[in-house]
Amino acid sequence: MKKQNKMAGLQKRKAVSGYLFILPFLIGFLVFLVKPFFQSLYMSLCNVEIGPGGFTMVFSGLGNYIRAFTVDIEYSRLLTEEVGRMVVNSLAIMVFSFFVSLILNQKFKGRAFVRAVFFLPVILSSGVILGVEYDNDLLSNLQSAIQGAAEGPSITGAIEKILETGGLGGRAYEQVFALVDGIYDIAISSGIQIIIFLSGLQTISQNMYEAASIEGCTGWESLWKITFPMISPLFLVNLVYTVVDFFMRSDNVVMEKISETMIVHLNYGFASAMAWTYFGVAIAVIGVISLVLSKGVYYYE
Repeated sequence: MKKQNKMAGLQKRKAVSGYLFILPFLIGFLVFLVKPFFQSLYMSLCNVEIGPGGFTMVFSGLGNYIRAFTVDIEYSRLLTEEVGRMVVNSLAIMVFSFFVSLILNQKFKGRAFVRAVFFLPVILSSGVILGVEYDNDLLSNLQSAIQGAAEGPSITGAIEKILETGGLGGRAYEQVFALVDGIYDIAISSGIQIIIFLSGLQTISQNMYEAASIEGCTGWESLWKITFPMISPLFLVNLVYTVVDFFMRSDNVVMEKISETMIVHLNYGFASAMAWTYFGVAIAVIGVISLVLSKGVYYYE
């Protein structure tokens, strides 16, 4: 009975610590984001006219949403392409981050430095550093020089042409070569995922691997029978994070179109409808991923 009371008290303390940890976000969301959140939703259902006195909203129902899918053909095309690109890039990031975390979990000299190198892109891609980089003339000139030097024929391009000549080219090969050419983007987007996978790998007791080795398990069998089940919850966490991060990227063509519609064309109602549609697609994708992966997650005490 005392043991149960101690466990209950521990769970309560953990719950309180968790609520205190997310309290700043909850306060910021309630104070700064709730009103714009519902205001944009109502705006998506209206035709917004800008006058000298401010905004004038005329309720139009689902007219802006119907326009997004029936009149503006470009939006549907960009949305479909972005979701497809999200699927390919997310899988590539998950595979890359997992195998890099496996390597970084091994014991070798300079391991802390190598870990810092893989996490450094997360710091460099943060808001402040990104702004400094964007306004830095030296870095801009350096980037132009690198792009100029890379304009020559690439190895992947030559291999792709050879495969096409031999009749082996196809859509799948194009995706693979696109991922190879974009390995820098994949690596720079994998910092958080690597850290999360690495933290999960470090919680697995080495005694489990030693016992499996004594029983005759190979390293490959241990990977599938021990490593994957033990860190399976982190696959779900990392994939959801990767999807959310992809939908919020600055080079997202859908976000660029929404911003252009709002800022350049001053069509706030139509831009809000596209934004809410995009938000709904993101939530649907995350829901499907969570539903599918949660069935294969192994939870242990």
